[in-house]
Amino acid sequence: MKEDYYDKLRSDMVKHQIAARGIKDTRVLEAMLRVPRHLFVPENLADRAYDDSPLPIGDGQTISQPYMVAWMTELLEIDEHDRVLEIGTGSGYQAAILCELAGEVLSIEKFPDLARTAEKRIGALGYDNIGIRVGDGTLGWPEEAPFEGIIVTAGAPSVPQPLLEQLADGGRFVIPVGPSGMQMLNVITRYGNDFQTRDEGTCVFVPLVGKFGWKRGRVF
Repeated sequence: MKEDYYDKLRSDMVKHQIAARGIKDTRVLEAMLRVPRHLFVPENLADRAYDDSPLPIGDGQTISQPYMVAWMTELLEIDEHDRVLEIGTGSGYQAAILCELAGEVLSIEKFPDLARTAEKRIGALGYDNIGIRVGDGTLGWPEEAPFEGIIVTAGAPSVPQPLLEQLADGGRFVIPVGPSGMQMLNVITRYGNDFQTRDEGTCVFVPLVGKFGWKRGRVF
């Protein structure tokens, strides 16, 4: 059966691409085992869904490499009662992983077609702890703040101030920051009005476009 084939690919992905590279959070590993990644890529790319690489999903966007999804999720340290804000819904795959781990997920996508497709995919899998809307992710979702976790799945020239303001005290914020060709993955933790940042390593993401991100003409 085809599903058995994908189950095997998913198991191998978690074992060889994720756990073998040092991801230790068992909740993250289990979530990666449960979510069918092949349903979040274009049908003609389904057999490549578990490859160790990002894949195109339309509108110039990508579904992140499986390891990158697991790494960023582990850095968030999500609790089952946490409310998480995701900037850049994309295919919906990262959002589905977050739904497995958090109490509530809110996700913002700039491109309407991607948002609609992601919402259908996530709904078909039965997740009911998520809200998706179309908009400028660099502005966040202020009426729903604060959030215990914020994750940005696009590279920003600097950390958007509105997102910092929407982070809960004690919350964690994972965001790639730097020039369009290479970013540093930052983890920001809030302690009252103090924000502590640590760099976790380099990464490459599509640009975060918006009022507090890149202007399209500067990166394309």
